[in-house]
Amino acid sequence: MRHGKRGRKLGRTASHKRATMNNLATSLFTHGMIRTTKPKAKELQGVAERLITFAKRGDLHARRQVLRRIRNKVVVTKLFDEIAPTFSDRQGGYTRVLSLGPRRGDATEVCVIELVGSELRSEFADTVSKPASAAAAPAEVEEAEEPTEDTEEMAETPEAAEEESTEEETETPEASAKESESEEAENQASDEGEESEKEEGDSKA
Repeated sequence: MRHGKRGRKLGRTASHKRATMNNLATSLFTHGMIRTTKPKAKELQGVAERLITFAKRGDLHARRQVLRRIRNKVVVTKLFDEIAPTFSDRQGGYTRVLSLGPRRGDATEVCVIELVGSELRSEFADTVSKPASAAAAPAEVEEAEEPTEDTEEMAETPEAAEEESTEEETETPEASAKESESEEAENQASDEGEESEKEEGDSKA
């Protein structure tokens, strides 16, 4: 007889199977939808729906029961404050399993397990729950402060430095051209003077 043998072993020990279900349930409540093999999804349905039933109760004992399976307090807060209220009018059937066909390589049946109504709730798309968003809000406010006078001066100085450098670069070729012209004129004058001296010497001779 199969007394006490309900469920699927999934090729794991009891403790390993429990840890696997806890991790899958955490991912399901975080993202609203996950893809896994069909036996795991079927086994996860019972675990996830039981946790949602605890979350619908909302009391302290129910929260402690959920924390035994899901150790992430942010996900537990999201489950109690955001997910459970959406199922207040539904008596069970909080998840659905959709088959995707065999997987390449080992031909294992793959499926998607999702929360019912998750396609209508955009907050399940990798969002951060309220405690995490509240903790991140002060940092964003500090970063969004208006720039002070010192920062404006610092912001102006690089531009001024760039303008000065560009002016110097534009002036240097002209100055070098003028210097080269003056040197050529001096060389021509010296050459003319030498030629005139040579002509005078020849005429005297």
